[in-house]
Amino acid sequence: MAASRYKELVDALAADIRAGRLASGARLPTHRGLAAREGIALVTATRVYAELEAMGLVSREQGRGTFVRDIAVPAGHGIDQQVVATGAVDLNFNYPSLPGQSDLLRQALREVATSGDLDSLLRYQPHSGRPQDRASIARHLRRRGIATDADRILIANGAQHGLAITVMATLNAGDVVAVDALTYPGFKVLAHAFHLDLEPIPTTTGGPNLDALEKLCATRPVRAIYTMPTLHNPLGWVMSPADRARLIGIARQHGPLIIEDASYAYLAEDPPPPLVATAPDITVYVSGLSKSVATGLRVGFVVAPPSAVPSLERAIRATTWNTPALTTAIVCRWLDDGTVDHLEAQKRDDARARQALAGQELAGLPLVSHPSSYFTWLPLPDDARADRLTAALARRHISVTTAEPFTTSTHTPQAIRLALGSTDLDTLRSTLRTVRQVAVEDAYA
Repeated sequence: MAASRYKELVDALAADIRAGRLASGARLPTHRGLAAREGIALVTATRVYAELEAMGLVSREQGRGTFVRDIAVPAGHGIDQQVVATGAVDLNFNYPSLPGQSDLLRQALREVATSGDLDSLLRYQPHSGRPQDRASIARHLRRRGIATDADRILIANGAQHGLAITVMATLNAGDVVAVDALTYPGFKVLAHAFHLDLEPIPTTTGGPNLDALEKLCATRPVRAIYTMPTLHNPLGWVMSPADRARLIGIARQHGPLIIEDASYAYLAEDPPPPLVATAPDITVYVSGLSKSVATGLRVGFVVAPPSAVPSLERAIRATTWNTPALTTAIVCRWLDDGTVDHLEAQKRDDARARQALAGQELAGLPLVSHPSSYFTWLPLPDDARADRLTAALARRHISVTTAEPFTTSTHTPQAIRLALGSTDLDTLRSTLRTVRQVAVEDAYA
């Protein structure tokens, strides 16, 4: 087939999709059907669909076929932080905040301004953070059940930076990393940037399928397991003590490093001990205060085995040199005086209220969530289209996320995630009523 003919076919299908002649959600012919209809080779038909997918115009779903995407939903939606239109309600990202937090910041700035060590905040800091700040974080972690020395802690610019330096320090391009089939999109971005080979592990109602994980570790050279055992994003599970013990056993038997993401763990009341508490020698624990305190205060922390600390310090040096000293000083004051514990308790109460509200307004729909989570997962019927529902909600000035950013397998489930923490309760209530109405009309009709 001549290159011009191949391009003509791609351009014609793209034009039909953009003009609406091929409606969003429409199922396209099979690869063989397209080849027969256009008189082209099967490999060329596959190439045509691959190019349309790369352009963001179609999506391929294993066992179901190739479908026209709703192009009103921008590429990267749910991974990249899009500008939300004026007047729109953002159920895409969480910005949990509480009344009075700005007053706390004003007071903290006054205290820092009158402190005796102000000059020290104007200089370079140690890459892993000042010893007194690491000690503050160590005391905070002990209250979470993690008994660790300050010299195993590194301060990062938020949990995402903590994950980035962990990848830089412990993994190489091409390394196999086991991840949940639905996982945090920020880790997917890192995997793409550092050319990691993500192997999806099927999920159950209470965590990853550990039989599948064990089989994978026995058949492939898995270098790391990325996991969110306490309040998983997006599914909200808290892994049982037995499953945590088995996951650690698999890692000890086969050798991969455990990367434990605890960004939302503060929301779970009385969870089982973190993995790092049981297996500190093979676990890198990553968390931060962006969700529990404020998203604008980018302070995260990493707890690592002693052997990994030097390479993590070099990764911090290569990326940011050190966390901004002023921000860290404020946060560590709040850790020491109980402010962070108080804010976390308030946000657990706030999240429970929002989750209960979601249960009321979306009653009867198959929600997947945790009682004190800031998000809920809404699976859709097999014949529904999440991108079409997302676009329909966008036309009503509501921004939500499909399953695509969270998916690591070849099959993307039809589902949406609703972030509940970025608007006031009255607005959330009315918005969820609209979500229910549109979902019932569009997906559950």
